[in-house]
Amino acid sequence: MRRYFGQVKGLETAKMSGSSEARVQQKSEAPKGRKSPKLKRMGLHERAAARMRTMIIRGELPPGSQTQETRLSKELGVSRTPLREAMKVLAAEGLIELRPNRSPRIADIAVDGISELFEALSGIERLAAELAAERATERDLARLRTLQTRMEGHHRNGKLDDYFAINGEIHNTIVRMARNTPLREAHETLISRAERARYLALGANSRWSNSVDEHADILAALEARDSEAAGRLLGAHVRRTGTALLEVIAASQAKQTAA
Repeated sequence: MRRYFGQVKGLETAKMSGSSEARVQQKSEAPKGRKSPKLKRMGLHERAAARMRTMIIRGELPPGSQTQETRLSKELGVSRTPLREAMKVLAAEGLIELRPNRSPRIADIAVDGISELFEALSGIERLAAELAAERATERDLARLRTLQTRMEGHHRNGKLDDYFAINGEIHNTIVRMARNTPLREAHETLISRAERARYLALGANSRWSNSVDEHADILAALEARDSEAAGRLLGAHVRRTGTALLEVIAASQAKQTAA
């Protein structure tokens, strides 16, 4: 630094100019290996996986059906390479079965594991609600109230898909409100396996209407900062969803047997 200033000593104008040029030079000579941070863009296979996941959850790709690469590639707007990568992602989530020398198929719902899956989800969301009642900000609660109002509107209008999307957002929001990273990560792992089951459960008698009322009670407990009630209500709500799904499957099997 002393040597640099010595070169421009007594020349105030040159000093100011030189200082400005030095700053420009420092910017242009930034380390070559350092790149400005960029937002991660979703790849083609990730977008294809997201779309296929929705199709599987909503029954557009029914359990047991074989995937048709040509049709899916055209429908999703991707080539076969990203489509196959998407199928690997969904296979890891248990939604698709990859079979040697045969077309992949949409996985059946594992009835034997439903009770255990929703038991685990119930425990995670119960703890999340307990923590959320203590840690949620007023802004968090305002967001939940808005979502609840929108969900009730979709229910009144019979818009099941829109209702289901908001319902899932409410559950995810409550988990995030707990502000516990390991808890959130565990929930993300399990909820991806339960989405199809949750959607089907809404087909049970009166489950859709009951779910709306249960969500209203959960919101009231969170707003009252009653952690015990919030946890108990959300845990029971998740368990009832698992029970409703088993009822839907039993009714479907009985209908097939009768036919």
